[in-house]
Amino acid sequence: MTTVLVTPSLSRKHWDVLAKEFPHTSFLDTAGLVQQRGAEVRVLVTDGGDVSGLLGRLPNLEWVQVLRAGIDNIPLPALRERRIRLTTVRGIHGIPIGEHVMGMILQHSRRLLQFHAHQMQRVWDRSLKTDEVYEKTLGIVGIGAIGREIAKRARAFGMRVIGINSRGTPVEEADMVLSFAQLPDMLAESDYVVIALPLTPETTRIFGEAEFRLMKPSAFFINIARGEVVDEQALIRALQEGWIGGAGLDVFSTEPLPVESPLWGMANVLVTPHVSALSPRYYERAMAVFRRNLQEFLAGEALFNEVDLYKGY
Repeated sequence: MTTVLVTPSLSRKHWDVLAKEFPHTSFLDTAGLVQQRGAEVRVLVTDGGDVSGLLGRLPNLEWVQVLRAGIDNIPLPALRERRIRLTTVRGIHGIPIGEHVMGMILQHSRRLLQFHAHQMQRVWDRSLKTDEVYEKTLGIVGIGAIGREIAKRARAFGMRVIGINSRGTPVEEADMVLSFAQLPDMLAESDYVVIALPLTPETTRIFGEAEFRLMKPSAFFINIARGEVVDEQALIRALQEGWIGGAGLDVFSTEPLPVESPLWGMANVLVTPHVSALSPRYYERAMAVFRRNLQEFLAGEALFNEVDLYKGY
């Protein structure tokens, strides 16, 4: 019998579904992991933060299923050394993140934050200039699973979408896809720029002063990827000195965002506390990916969303 250790706190509903679908599999929670049972565990289901601490207690571990997309706190060298497979739930975040991004775009275009500030002051002021997103250009840096969901929603509003991926491989949801070498061309054309890249050694601080200076002075910058993908000091300067028109930021180099960060007080910045992927349906979707993968694992088949432990994605 295969033993699976599940460390996130799941509702009774999820445990019941696992028991029904996999009657010949043993499932443990963290309370059930006593030292003498660690050797039984072949599969670890986790939110990611406990992998390093658990590896030494799970000598026969074969596969780790992370219930999120990011793997920046997963000890990839240790997994490589022990030939432990790693999968994520990449792709399930597209719907809430796509809606979050469109919310940021629309509040900027229609000046909703400024109107709300006027409302709180009981000010009736029709002089505030609003805009349309129709026929504006949205550039998506990293048009993978999440980027495609963003593109879908943007095109529904009549926006033109330019995507960036490693080789410029076309995707159905974008009007045009360029390679990373053509990033300057995309930045020069885009009215809105969204970063949707995974965090890897190659993407760390990939967006800095040079990139912000290439953008339109009116452009709105959105980061829903990882804070470390952006040089935050360069972004602050770009916003303070008017290189770009504003930003919608859900992720930061340090989280929680320090109270002394100037980003908090900027009128042209919308700060959200790393919530763009959150949804009441999150674990429903994440556990569906895991159950699909467990079927494949037990059958000896290829796993969905398997990570290349050398590339980091």
